[in-house]
Formats: sequence, C-alpha cells, structure tokens
Amino acid sequence: SQSEPTSWRTYEEVARYLLERIGDHLGLDYVEGKQKLVGQNTEWEVDAKGVMKDGQGIVVIECRCYTSSRISQEGMGALAFRIQDLGAHGGILVSPLAPQLGARKIAAANGIQYLQLNSDATSTDYVLMVGFLDRAFIGVSDTGAAADDAWVIVQKEADEK
Repeated sequence: SQSEPTSWRTYEEVARYLLERIGDHLGLDYVEGKQKLVGQNTEWEVDAKGVMKDGQGIVVIECRCYTSSRISQEGMGALAFRIQDLGAHGGILVSPLAPQLGARKIAAANGIQYLQLNSDATSTDYVLMVGFLDRAFIGVSDTGAAADDAWVIVQKEADEK
C-alpha cells in the first residue's frame, strides 16, 4: 500500500477498471473511459460512461479522490444536473468518503449511486464498498505474482432512533 494517495488520474483509471469488473452487479453491460458527451444544453466531459444491459441507457460515472472532505450537496447537485442534461438513466459517484447528508438526499432523488473506494487503491489492492448492494469488493495481492478477489456481504445494524 502506498503512503500517499493515488493521483486522481490513476484513481479514476482504477475505479473504471473495478466498475467494469463488477458491472454485472450494477446492471452495466460495459464501461467506457473518459469522453465528451453532448447534452441538451452543452457538452460535458465525464470520467467514464456505463452502458446499461439491454440498451436501457447510459450511466454517468464520476470519480472524486477527495480524502479531506466529503462530496457536498452542491457537488452532487452538479452531477445530478449533468445526468439530467445528458438524458442519462442515472449516475455513479466513486470517492474514498461517503457524501454529506444533503448530497446523499440529492443522490437518492436522482438515481445516483455512490461507491467508496480507498484513495490508494490499485487494480489488485482495493476495498470497494457498494452501499446499495450491502457488499464490499476486496482485492489483495501478496509479494508473489498471485492476486485474489473477494466479495463480502455487509450486515448493517438498524439505525438507532
């Protein structure tokens, strides 16, 4: 594991690779890399684009390797507008930290799923939490050439009132 966070570009590439690997669980047929898409009002550059199974539409994928602050309501709102302008089916936001409460409300109302991926993730060493599936996908390598993947079902305790 690295002592410094992965660069945003590498984080984005690792996130895209992992989303491609677990795409089946997310309802995706495949994932494409960074590209420009034309919306109703303007052109948008997206970190990645997921194409849904059975041609049901696209999903906008954004990666934010923020380790000191969580995604804000404003940041999630910007992603929600981008999805709306592009006519996308929804979105996926990948970040090391869970979004702020207001951002989670915007996500829920706009078909945006958020996944937590550790900031120093590599294609072989990672922890990817998929909250809406109650699953974690974990990759661990050792000093040899072998690497392993594991899927973990996360049991959540009921919120206290």
